[in-house]
Amino acid sequence: MKYTTLGSTGVTVSQIALGCMSFGSSDEWMLDEDESRELIERAIDLGINFFDTANVYSGGESEEILGDVLAEYDRDEQVVATKVYFQMDEDDPNSQGLSRKAIEQELSNSLDRLGMETVDLYQIHRWDDDTPVEQTLRALDDAVRRGQVRHIGASSMWAYQFAEALHTSDRLGLERFATMQNLYNLVYREEEREMLPLCDREGIGVMPWSPLGAGFLTRPHEAFEETTRGEHESSIGRPYPEGGGREINERVQELAAEKGVKMAQIAMAWQFHKDWVTAPIVGTSSIEHLEDAVEALEIDLSDSEIEYLEAPYKPVPISGHE
Repeated sequence: MKYTTLGSTGVTVSQIALGCMSFGSSDEWMLDEDESRELIERAIDLGINFFDTANVYSGGESEEILGDVLAEYDRDEQVVATKVYFQMDEDDPNSQGLSRKAIEQELSNSLDRLGMETVDLYQIHRWDDDTPVEQTLRALDDAVRRGQVRHIGASSMWAYQFAEALHTSDRLGLERFATMQNLYNLVYREEEREMLPLCDREGIGVMPWSPLGAGFLTRPHEAFEETTRGEHESSIGRPYPEGGGREINERVQELAAEKGVKMAQIAMAWQFHKDWVTAPIVGTSSIEHLEDAVEALEIDLSDSEIEYLEAPYKPVPISGHE
């Protein structure tokens, strides 16, 4: 495993974060507790020390499972991140959003499920148009001062919103967002226009979600588009086949064949070669796929190979903010 520093926090994290959305029972494709344990333990064996979950993942089960497994290890050696925003209780309208009430009650619930007194990184899962960002930042700052949270982070939003939040923190002397978790991969590079340069300038750690385009970059596009996952990604507006996406997919196939590796490993290696990427979030239900991602850390891509992979890309509609 290779390690890096998470933005300007000084915290050392593995260059791969294990995404924990697949832990739980809310969907048939999810891993049960025993299967989740096996995956988490293998991640630790591989040197991964960075785990990303959220309160909404399987209605809190993901946090419970992750907390139960990590309790058997040295807590100081693990870096745990979770999130808040989406509604947790359909009968409680205050179990969603980024108001002080929502943040305080949902953070308390997340810590209980994780079995932890402090979470290393607490992230807003989306931007809340109904709550002034100053109120959200004051509530998060208080959580840091109480010792419940070490660092705060943000997820997919417009760059101007993130800039506003950073400026508000600086103006009021509040805890600053230290990380950005956004949609970024070989077939979705719109974040390079504004968000990633902003993060680079401000010393923000970047944790891309869906680094493999939900599977689009793991198999020939014709095969992917016929899968249930492919139909789902299309239905929610992911523009992966557009903007040269199919040609990029074919070039990933070609380069993978030349190097004798898997398509997913080429797509992951591309992430690792991007200076503004700290640690892609690998969300998987397969130990084999996790091992493949770790092996991709050793794949070297030349500048010309990176240029070849990127060349067909054209602008696509913004996605990931929903």
